[in-house]
Amino acid sequence: MAKITYNNKKGDFYPTLKKKVNAYFEETGKTKTGTWAIYHKAIILYIVAIGCFVMAVFNPLDLANGWRLLSCAILGLTSASIGFNVMHDACHGAYSTKQWVNDAVGLSLNVLGGNAFLWKQKHNIIHHTYTNVDEVDEDIMKSPVIRHCHTQKWVPAHKAQHMYLPLVYALSSFLWIFVMDFQKYFTGKIGTTNAWKMNTKEQLIFWGTKLYYVGVFVVLPISVVGFLPFLAGFFTMHAVMGLALGIVFQLAHVVEDTHFFSGYEDTKIDEEWAVAQVLTTANFARKNKLVNWYVGGLNFQIEHHLFPRISHTNYPAISEIVKAHCEEYGVQYNDAPTMFGAVRSHFKMMRLFGQDKDFVPANAHLHHAH
Repeated sequence: MAKITYNNKKGDFYPTLKKKVNAYFEETGKTKTGTWAIYHKAIILYIVAIGCFVMAVFNPLDLANGWRLLSCAILGLTSASIGFNVMHDACHGAYSTKQWVNDAVGLSLNVLGGNAFLWKQKHNIIHHTYTNVDEVDEDIMKSPVIRHCHTQKWVPAHKAQHMYLPLVYALSSFLWIFVMDFQKYFTGKIGTTNAWKMNTKEQLIFWGTKLYYVGVFVVLPISVVGFLPFLAGFFTMHAVMGLALGIVFQLAHVVEDTHFFSGYEDTKIDEEWAVAQVLTTANFARKNKLVNWYVGGLNFQIEHHLFPRISHTNYPAISEIVKAHCEEYGVQYNDAPTMFGAVRSHFKMMRLFGQDKDFVPANAHLHHAH
């Protein structure tokens, strides 16, 4: 991996912001980690997920096949929301004050087919440190299938990428579970970064939970409903889950006005790390309570990137502090009022990156800081 550094001596943006946010918690007496609000949400999501699984596989209400497929679709939506709300906070250490609780709840990712050990390094360490740094941040390293920024190689197929993006996103959770996790495991690499070494415990968890997933989500349904009905349901579940995951995560970083940096060689980014986090990240639909509930505060990505160990239930309140602080320091605060507007912005950028190989966003002077 190229050596990427930030100019953290440039200013005091982050230290002064942390004082303001800490003062908010001291004044209100609120806890930074999860409260009963997130515990209740977890219970609801798991009940819905288990209910949909039972309906789809065992069909206790003698539902028609269309209704069983609908159960699979809702299971996909609910599984994505478990990832957004429960797993995400837990793997960041924000679900509970007790680390063993965070570790245990973080394994909800393994229940859904992924692997928390690998994800923590990919997301918590690499993505949160080197956000939108090309060739380092794996979240924008999908070339040559899709081109996320102007520094990536262009191929003719990218001309249509804004049209085939939904298919790529629909396949994303399936590929994550059955391809990318194993690629990381056997190569020892996460993108261009060496992965952490797995001890015996993590090896057992990796293989044990992968076998569990195949047993529960593949072998069991086939034995009960047969191969073709299983295939229809499994595809429906993953297509819906993948679309939800792909769209929500991409709205945070690949939209108009977000910044990108090149990591092809040793790079010194002439911004404080925290300022770079704000510039490379975008919020959306901050005032929409339904969106906020479903995506687990991931529509407050700026606050999350600045304070990943604070539970998402606190983001609506501290976002006003962060926004005012950005205005005070003259730092661009990317904030789409609606989710639809953010989706439109994402597809617009992907169309521009795909159809024009020479397209460079207006703020390109910040992208290369060697």
